[in-house]
Amino acid sequence: MTEIDWLAELTRAALPQAVLALLSVERRHGYAMIESLRDHGFDRIKGGTLYPLLRRFEEQGLVDHVWEHDAAGPGRKVFALTALGAKEFDRSIATWNRMNDALTILRTTRRDAR
Repeated sequence: MTEIDWLAELTRAALPQAVLALLSVERRHGYAMIESLRDHGFDRIKGGTLYPLLRRFEEQGLVDHVWEHDAAGPGRKVFALTALGAKEFDRSIATWNRMNDALTILRTTRRDAR
């Protein structure tokens, strides 16, 4: 029997909310988001995972970006949460909390049944 990679499964589920959470605090460029996500336990996150998610969020109107240029290097996209993105972030928190409550009940019920 093959073991399930629970960290990968949970990371995939939690990443959209984690990105919205980061952007709810401040605007960030992609590399800064990856670093912050890694600092908070999302160890496996790479640009190939983050940038398609940001592109999808832009298409959905949840984030937008501006190009910032400085003398030290090439320009970079800096992403910000839109008003719609802030509403969706709040909705995601409520949904996550409902799921967490349901899982807590299921786990407790299982323990009580032993």
